[in-house]
Amino acid sequence: MPSSRQPAKPNSQGSQVSDFIENFCRLTKGDDAGKQITLRPWQKQILNDLYELDENGLRKHRRALIGLPRKNSKSLLGAGIALFGLVVDEVGSEVYAVAGDRAQGRIVFREAARMVELDPILSQRLRVMRDVIEMPSTGSVFRVLSADASRAEGLNPSTVVFDEVHVQPDDRLWNTMNLGSGTRKQPLIVGITTAGSRTDSRGQDTVCFKLWQYGMRLKAGEIADPSFFFRWHGAPDGANHLDPKVWAEANPAFGDFLHPSDFESAVLSIPEAEFRTKRLNQWVTAATGWLPGGAWDRLAGERQIQDGEEIVIGFDGSFSGDCTAMVGCTKDGFIQPLALWERPMDDPHWQVPMDEVEARMYDLCKKYQVREISADPYRWARTLQKWETDGLPVVIYPQSPARMVPACAAFYEAVTQETVSHNGDAAMSRHLDNCSVKIDRFGPRIVKEHRGSPRKIDLAVCAVMAYDRARYHAQAPAAPKAAEFITL
Repeated sequence: MPSSRQPAKPNSQGSQVSDFIENFCRLTKGDDAGKQITLRPWQKQILNDLYELDENGLRKHRRALIGLPRKNSKSLLGAGIALFGLVVDEVGSEVYAVAGDRAQGRIVFREAARMVELDPILSQRLRVMRDVIEMPSTGSVFRVLSADASRAEGLNPSTVVFDEVHVQPDDRLWNTMNLGSGTRKQPLIVGITTAGSRTDSRGQDTVCFKLWQYGMRLKAGEIADPSFFFRWHGAPDGANHLDPKVWAEANPAFGDFLHPSDFESAVLSIPEAEFRTKRLNQWVTAATGWLPGGAWDRLAGERQIQDGEEIVIGFDGSFSGDCTAMVGCTKDGFIQPLALWERPMDDPHWQVPMDEVEARMYDLCKKYQVREISADPYRWARTLQKWETDGLPVVIYPQSPARMVPACAAFYEAVTQETVSHNGDAAMSRHLDNCSVKIDRFGPRIVKEHRGSPRKIDLAVCAVMAYDRARYHAQAPAAPKAAEFITL
């Protein structure tokens, strides 16, 4: 496919990076080995956006996660970024190729080393050794580093390429490299990866999955962090993995240097989970997910709960480490998050602002005609009693199996039968995606993927509670007395 130059951003270094790669970096494999690289428009767009500059002319992004399925030239892109950091960036730069083990780390390094050997200009200016490439004129170095955080202490990286972030055993090396680059003027820590396991050997979220979720929150507008760059090419949840249109959507190189026949063979010869992870860049978990893929998204619309509208509020509170949520549901099954307090990713000491939570509920009861506040009293009994004393229609809703099993079944049926709707809130979708199903003698109900998981499901729990009680009132509309503190 012929290349077409992407219009360069006036405030981006991306065109300089693209020009460097196309002028000095060469293909290292196949019949075209030794030929100069011709970047595709989508590759140039990634570089253009990754190297965006701020109003002071400095790089806007300091860390990045770029997700690409297999065989979309991740190593080529990573090697080009690393060599640019070695040759063009500041004097005395420290560039690192990092992976889960030294052998994996050498993949990007060997790609870069071979590019140097094949180019007459780079081969004169750079010195290639087993695990190091040096630029003697500037004192800059490019090294391989495995997933040993202790060896990374004291380093001062300027550019880091994390190859296949999903294989990192924990987040220590990622954090160490980010902290080590703090004195650099324009550091860049880039993770280039496919999707992988959601959890590590400790049952915690992998660093890659945490970064992916962070990027999805940025993309949805939930949070703002100009220093973090996120680009993810992959198939949407629920997509048919047998459909060539899905293959093309997930793989930007599909039909170019990535041939359809390769997919036709792979889809028949490897397990579905591996095909989805490696070829469609989808997260796959061994845990049983709850809602069918895409079912919730199909119910999104533009509707919002109107002032004075009659609703039930589901409330699930915590004190620290988790989050606190409020979700409203109308009697005709429209669901909308009303408030969410969630611990920031980088603040282990965060606690729920209880006064703010209490005040928010009073405001909601003034804004809407609140038929009922369904709430689990765990750790919030004093607040619930205060609300009840002040005349709010509190109903105790223990999240016991006897209560949650039928409520979850009713919610699931309403989603699959498309008898509920919602406003497309990104946080709600994320919490629903995080739900797993626990099946025991009581029956199936939603739970976290594992005990202590940082992936929140509180909005989902509130939605189940609110829908359950709104459905009750729609069928039996007699309301409780305004100041009655009721235990179901």
